Amino acid sequence: MAQLPPGIRFITSFSRDQWYRAFIFSLTFFLYASFHLSRKPISIVKGELHKHCAGSHEVELSSYKENAAQIQPIKKTSNVSQCGWEPFDKNNYKQLLGALDYSFLCAYAVGMYLSGIIGERLPIRYYLTVGMLASGLFTAMFGLGYFYNIHNLWFYIMSQIANGLVQTTGWPSVVTCIGNWFGKGRRGLIMGVWNSHTSVGNILGSLIAAYWVSTCWGLSFVMPGVIIAVMGIVCFLFLIEHPKDISCSCTPSSSSKTFLNGASRFRVQTTLSAKETSKPQDPEMQHLLLDSGNCNMLLKSSTVVTGESRHGTSAISFLGALRIPGVIEFSLCLLFAKLVSYTFLFWLPLYITNVEHLDAKRAGDLSTLFDVGGIFGGILAGLISDRLEKRASTCGMMLLLAAPTLYMFSAVSKMGLEATVVMLLISGALVNGPYALITTAVSADLGTHKSLKGNARALSTVTAIIDGTGSVGAALGPLLAGLISPSGWNNVFYMLMVADACALLFLLRLIQKELRCHTDHTLFKEH
Repeated sequence: MAQLPPGIRFITSFSRDQWYRAFIFSLTFFLYASFHLSRKPISIVKGELHKHCAGSHEVELSSYKENAAQIQPIKKTSNVSQCGWEPFDKNNYKQLLGALDYSFLCAYAVGMYLSGIIGERLPIRYYLTVGMLASGLFTAMFGLGYFYNIHNLWFYIMSQIANGLVQTTGWPSVVTCIGNWFGKGRRGLIMGVWNSHTSVGNILGSLIAAYWVSTCWGLSFVMPGVIIAVMGIVCFLFLIEHPKDISCSCTPSSSSKTFLNGASRFRVQTTLSAKETSKPQDPEMQHLLLDSGNCNMLLKSSTVVTGESRHGTSAISFLGALRIPGVIEFSLCLLFAKLVSYTFLFWLPLYITNVEHLDAKRAGDLSTLFDVGGIFGGILAGLISDRLEKRASTCGMMLLLAAPTLYMFSAVSKMGLEATVVMLLISGALVNGPYALITTAVSADLGTHKSLKGNARALSTVTAIIDGTGSVGAALGPLLAGLISPSGWNNVFYMLMVADACALLFLLRLIQKELRCHTDHTLFKEH
């Protein structure tokens, strides 16, 4: 018999379950990357909607005074301005652009609280598909304003509001799906890698939008809208919500038995013998978040009986989700962490344009370095939190480093392009690291907390509460940046540093609990 080719040997070295998990990992990665891809154009196009034309006006005025007799008046067509696209060509352009950001993010924040509750009562595949198709429509609608010469501010605001609402279908859906397929032990690293879809989407969105921004900025919105709509069709055709939908058992323990009965699955874990308890637990099945006030749960072996069924358990209430230990603290922390991240997302290209005096395309390309740093930050945060088994402490450490880094960024970025590149990478890692960890691994951990007694339907609601609270900060950040930036960009950075300090403040109780539990665990092993 001939030896199998190396490629076939590689394929067959993985089990059916592993291939399905890799497929779902990749599919949800690209699905949510398309969401961020469609959000990025507005930050790139800002430099085109309002152009800095003061210098050109002064040149024209000087030329007019010197050659008044030779210059003929030029008749401009209505709604055309050398300073950009009406109505954003006026001196209050920062407030108007801030209103566009605020309308999207405020709608997103309000819609997120409802999205999780609705999402856990509907099939994820259908819910996510409809949301992606609608998001494609409203993203493209903003760009159609260019082709149809629309200069009504409310047209663009309503496009942003509608898009913000439908984009809330994305996050609870993909986090619930990925949480169903992966266990807890290596969840920080796995989701740290997976959450790089945020930065990948931002980078692709920046490059796509920047390609057309100077020639036809309408396509900077239309093309991302088409892409997310196409990905919505891919979602409908291929997304598998839960391993049991294809009789796949992805994270069983060696001592458990799984019974499949139609749509319901129940796992009964028998009591382990002394010999078995001495063996290390499967990392996929370990619990990393601490139960409220009880560190001893980490030190003892216990019998666990869980029942997992999307149809056999009732959906958790909003107040019930808030009572899960850690949900409120992490939600408030994310509010301020996301405020910082989204201020960079929506205002960084314009800041680079003003400080480095680059055109909209080059500023958009340079801003992608912040997201490149965010990729490494998310992976690093997940890796550290898995190793230390301390989610809150990992977030706190990165937040503590982020505040002085932002101050350095505001000072160093004025020294030249090379310094800006370095600080963009470092700031991106420290700002996006805690944000990535809380919205992925922490949300999934809390959504499958022991206090839920196996209710797998709570994950969508918990995710929506955490990200919805964070989205309030995401709405406030760009709005405050638009209001503060006229007084100087330094004041914007001071605001971001205060936000980082507030995010750290809300985690102090959880950090103290983790450190106390670590001390108790060390003393227990010594005795």
